[in-house]
Amino acid sequence: MSAELWRKCAHELAALIRSRQVSSREVVQSHLDRIAAVNGKVNAITVTLAESALLAADRADAAAPTGPLHGVPFTIKENIDCTGSATTHGLPALAAAMPAVDAPVVARMKAAGAIPLGRTNLPEMGLRITTDNPLRGRTSNPWNPSRTAGGSSGGEGAALATGMTPIGLGNDIGGSLRNPAYCCGIAALKPTVGRIPMVMSIPVAAQPISFRVMCVEGPMARSVVDLRIAYRLLAGWHPGDPFSVPAALEGPAAPKKAAIVTQMPFSTLPESTIAAIRKAGQVLEAAGWEVAEATPPELARVNEIWAHVLNADLQQAVPLLTPVMSDGALRLLHGVLRRFDPATKNITEIYTERDRLAVAWSAFFQDYPVIIGPTWADLPFLHDADLDPASGVETTLRRLQFITPGNLLGIPSVALPMGVVDGLPTGVQVYAERWREDLCLDVAGLLESRVGRITPIDPVW
Repeated sequence: MSAELWRKCAHELAALIRSRQVSSREVVQSHLDRIAAVNGKVNAITVTLAESALLAADRADAAAPTGPLHGVPFTIKENIDCTGSATTHGLPALAAAMPAVDAPVVARMKAAGAIPLGRTNLPEMGLRITTDNPLRGRTSNPWNPSRTAGGSSGGEGAALATGMTPIGLGNDIGGSLRNPAYCCGIAALKPTVGRIPMVMSIPVAAQPISFRVMCVEGPMARSVVDLRIAYRLLAGWHPGDPFSVPAALEGPAAPKKAAIVTQMPFSTLPESTIAAIRKAGQVLEAAGWEVAEATPPELARVNEIWAHVLNADLQQAVPLLTPVMSDGALRLLHGVLRRFDPATKNITEIYTERDRLAVAWSAFFQDYPVIIGPTWADLPFLHDADLDPASGVETTLRRLQFITPGNLLGIPSVALPMGVVDGLPTGVQVYAERWREDLCLDVAGLLESRVGRITPIDPVW
């Protein structure tokens, strides 16, 4: 059994370890062997914590279970603090930036018995929706090596898709959990802003207001069950993040009504994406849900205000980032700044509009407690298409048309695969009102129970 343990989900491994059918050492070693076998093809794992992971596994095997992930390995994106390894943010300048303490999400995973196995790749400062940097190199999509694995948590996405880890941690200010979930065919939970604390001991600069109102940390996995376990472990107030909230993990019963979204403001969705969304609607209808095609309020305006919230701070950060980031990544940032010039809107207008849009979406959720739409509004692009001087900005923004509501409005979402079309994963995104991660997870779990999982896979080479 041990040779194939890397194929199993985190909750399955936890059950096997708890019942002593397998040891934690066997589980960790199986994943280390898998990393050795396939990481060279996708470059998802940047640092393997083999020695410390095996020692922790031996301690887990000698002890009584300490939590729901006792003895299960997990991986951590390289912009999340994990003691014993550098928090690089994908920058050569931070190659040796060692954190003094674990981030709360890492500490809470460890407290649940999970074992850090390795660090995963990201773009410089997490500021592209693909995964490449001068320090660690490019992460390839395991389904098609010519296409992006998504970003910025692309290393996590590719590692999960290929069985190198059963569960991982990433973060999201513009889809960075959900983008690689879509591209790699795995699942991710983007929580409500404030649900899961976000604390960095090695920030590159002071965290701006856009970071506080839009960025979250969250789990990535191959199964919705694993997302739900991690959600319960990671949620809750932390003194290092005074904006985190000890909100109830579940809300009251909601009407079984869902809106499906098949039209975008700036482009036509791929046929495979429309088919996946409609298939999700059919699954819900078969389960007794009322489903209707409907579009939530002002998607184009949501995209615009999201960009302005980000750019209001980005223009201040660019001078600090210029000495440490590559020319291509900087050109992309300058292109986004030109597209949504911060000088055209003042802070009061931006945040007044954000509040107005949040109220409008809350009203929509009263009619449709769940919204199902695309994750990306287009297919995974070819490597570096986002850096093309003529079309790179459009390549990025077009794909984020249904991503940005989650960040601007702070609402939760689950990105979920729905199958494979023409050799690439397809999937949907499930939105609900703030603090209703439980609805997102319930619907995603129902969909997964009907359509199944599509990973892990051997990387195409």
